[in-house]
Amino acid sequence: MRRRLRFIFRGRTVELDGFDPTLTLLEWLREEQRATGTKEGCNEGDCGACTVVLARLREGRVRYEPVNACILLLGQIDGAEVLTVEDLSAGGSLHPIQQAMIAHHGAQCGFCTPGIVMSLFAAYHEAERPLTRAAFDDILSGNLCRCTGYRPIADAAMEALHGPAADAFAADAEQRRARLDALQEGSDLFIGHEARFFAAPASIESMATLALRHPDATLLSGGTDVGLWITKRLQDLGKIIWLGRVKGLDRITATDTTLTLGAGVTHERALAPLAALDPDLGLLMRRFGSKQVRASGTVGGNIANGSPIGDLAPALIALGASVEMRKGGLTRTMPLENFFLAYGRQAREPGEVVTALHIPKLKPGMAFRAFKISKRFDEDISAVMGAFRFRIEDGAIAEARLAYGGMAGIPARARATEQALEGVSLADPHGWAAALSHLEADFQPISDMRASAAYRAKVARAILGKALLEIAGGAAETRIHPREVVHAG
Repeated sequence: MRRRLRFIFRGRTVELDGFDPTLTLLEWLREEQRATGTKEGCNEGDCGACTVVLARLREGRVRYEPVNACILLLGQIDGAEVLTVEDLSAGGSLHPIQQAMIAHHGAQCGFCTPGIVMSLFAAYHEAERPLTRAAFDDILSGNLCRCTGYRPIADAAMEALHGPAADAFAADAEQRRARLDALQEGSDLFIGHEARFFAAPASIESMATLALRHPDATLLSGGTDVGLWITKRLQDLGKIIWLGRVKGLDRITATDTTLTLGAGVTHERALAPLAALDPDLGLLMRRFGSKQVRASGTVGGNIANGSPIGDLAPALIALGASVEMRKGGLTRTMPLENFFLAYGRQAREPGEVVTALHIPKLKPGMAFRAFKISKRFDEDISAVMGAFRFRIEDGAIAEARLAYGGMAGIPARARATEQALEGVSLADPHGWAAALSHLEADFQPISDMRASAAYRAKVARAILGKALLEIAGGAAETRIHPREVVHAG
């Protein structure tokens, strides 16, 4: 059992054993280290002013990941190197990103600039070359510039990311890898005492044991929602079990029939394997928050959180996915649609942890579509999310699985509409229309700040009709972004 948090900051290894479990990385940087270049804006992971970069070892190489420091807890940086805007210059010279921002007048009021620079710094080392404008849009989808000055920022990015990375970090890559490697070890981390602690188990067995011993503890994965419990709801989470160090929880495996995502797989890593199942899943994951959110948030955290407007659950329910859970030494699996019981309630027992999602691959004769409707294209919560899987035989719908988010207190299937669609010919639009009317029996949506009930009902019907039109081979243009194009940044 290790009793000290360990990470690298400003070229030295930092060891801490006396911090509050709910202390955020942003608070530690600004208040304890006076690293005030990193700004506090929204304090909920939307604006990107607080963006810093974590350098971590991934599959033997150093990867640079942008994160929102405002909702990332300090304990979550164990084993990483923390880089802020003050750390980029070397030998009295600005970093190429900083120099390009100056040359192209990329800073206006300047408040958002440090976060923008850090997002571009991560892309400097990770983005594919040549950089496209669509990839740039993805890179900065989590950085809001209130001065509306993205054109010169794009010019700076296009210049700086023209060739391969050639900064001090690239030149020092092997030494950085060695320093990070020295921090990696397999012991459990526990800081605090039995009544108040931050713990980071290193194995599935120790995770299960600890969660069973402390069923009242908050299970923390990426923190993209739990962080807001602290910064916005002002909740005092006395016991936190972080799952980010659990070996095996971030595993991705695939067979001929099934894709399995460990609960700790981040949305960024999940993008490619999900896109391989169907292009719509790739586009959905591309719009799953920002780069910062996708680098931290996990598929298991999104499901276990149980949000009725979470984008992933409807898509996986439509595909027939199942969820795997561990309690002590026992493991059980259930259909994902049965996991959600009511608003704020899931079929997860105290001390039980979501460990994996098993997703069936599409079989020959199956068609899938998924559509997210939101006020903004990027980094916005869905008003309605619809995902649909059809099995087609002899030009007719032999089976339909239709799942929606935002239409009820939980992600749910439209069972009456499914039954009404079975047997309907794809060549019979009038048959579709009659079947779509059954959505009124399946859902009675509410009105809130995101959409009215009437709008949700109309959109739910429209996107299902859109899916059927596409699958039937209709000639009408239905999309702004083609199904085969996914910009992962």
